[in-house]
Amino acid sequence: MAEQSSPTKPVRPSMGQVRSSSFLNDHQQYRPPSKPENHYGIDTVVEDIQASRISSPRQISPFNGIPSPENPPTIVESGVSHELSHPNCTSAPGTKQSKLVATIFYKSNSPRISNAVPSPRLAPQGSQSPEVPAAEELPANMAPASSMESFPLEPPTNEPEPLDHIYGSNVSPMCITSFLHLMSTFPLPPGSTEFASSHRCLKLDQNHENHPVVVELTLFPAPSPDYLSLEDLRKHELIYRFEREWNVDVALRGDSLWRRYPRLVVFDMDSTLITQEVIDLLAATIKDPPDLAARVADITHRAMMGELEFDSAFRERVKLLTGLPSSIFEELRSVLDVTNGVRPLLRALKRLGVKTAVLSGGFLPLTSWLAGELGIDYAHANEVVIDETTGRLTGEVKGRIVGKERKRELLLEIAEKEGIALEQVVAVGDGANDLLMMEAAGLGVAWNAKPTVQMEASARLNGDSLLDLLYLFGFTSEEVEQLTA
Repeated sequence: MAEQSSPTKPVRPSMGQVRSSSFLNDHQQYRPPSKPENHYGIDTVVEDIQASRISSPRQISPFNGIPSPENPPTIVESGVSHELSHPNCTSAPGTKQSKLVATIFYKSNSPRISNAVPSPRLAPQGSQSPEVPAAEELPANMAPASSMESFPLEPPTNEPEPLDHIYGSNVSPMCITSFLHLMSTFPLPPGSTEFASSHRCLKLDQNHENHPVVVELTLFPAPSPDYLSLEDLRKHELIYRFEREWNVDVALRGDSLWRRYPRLVVFDMDSTLITQEVIDLLAATIKDPPDLAARVADITHRAMMGELEFDSAFRERVKLLTGLPSSIFEELRSVLDVTNGVRPLLRALKRLGVKTAVLSGGFLPLTSWLAGELGIDYAHANEVVIDETTGRLTGEVKGRIVGKERKRELLLEIAEKEGIALEQVVAVGDGANDLLMMEAAGLGVAWNAKPTVQMEASARLNGDSLLDLLYLFGFTSEEVEQLTA
């Protein structure tokens, strides 16, 4: 009796298989499964890779006859196919195609713990092992406290499994594939039947194996705005979960002409152009009472978090500085720590002909001086009253405080004076008092910002160099080097 042959078990795909047959490698393009599963996690992408065949092999036949949509001109050279096709590059005459640009930044400098598994940190020079932050392991389904008084209303939720330590501490092919799979689940505009994409690497980590750390994806068509507006899409739970899984920031923008050609960039000063809060530096010079610096720093933190109304909080802090000599502003110049990347960024913007401004809730003497040092075109900040007899601060503020409403007004005034459309204005800040000017601008960028600002801003940058702002405009690292040389 002949033995019955057992059915062969399908082989689970390996990373080698995925990469070798991927549109991302061969054509910089991804075509999603026609019917995605209800679960949109990374498991779906991996398990369905064989069934859906993201990149199905095509038979190349010699071209004979007249080119047509059914028979596009194809050149076969050394086994490589060059096919002329325009639908993904430009729309047909008389039609428009909405495109969405996603810029993905890998947060290599941001330690993260998820399910007690630390995100990889690049090893310091001369070190044999990666630098890993300490972690306290929280067993599954365990409460963080034993007393009922401190027990949370809801049990602690598990974070998504960190995937960058599995597939690479960079924007890996699997990271891109997972993101495109996620985006393909959103409904398309009426009349659209296919979702396509292209991608290009903007920046490589030159110090560690040249892995991509900034990648720009163009998706077309964009998800239906009737189903989900761009503002809501940026805050979508699936996007947020993807960012935590892969340890990345995703900036979503409509692909328009203005995205690539900004004409005015407006900056906050404290914790944006510089790494400190000037008012905290001023308070630190007062030794009596000894807790003054801590009190001022606490008020500053709460105001930036949006817990306190900025104008009243600023007046309260200035009152605590009564009696300081006006010369303190000159003494602090040497202490100011300019944020990494600011000087080359402003040099690049100047070469591009972009106007710049600093709108600060700090003090005009330091803001004006810093603007002159950095070559910034406009500078606005608060003026404090100085006693002419003693030359010391009276604890009062002159004129309107440059808070969130005033920052927005100043942005609009500068744009109108320069004849610049708001779509070509970029606003960068970190605190709650920057939200209104960021909302008025065509692009609002949260720079290592407070949680509320991160959620509300159009884009987030959480790296170690403000020069990353140029990647949001679509520049490559080679172009950035040319602009900053």
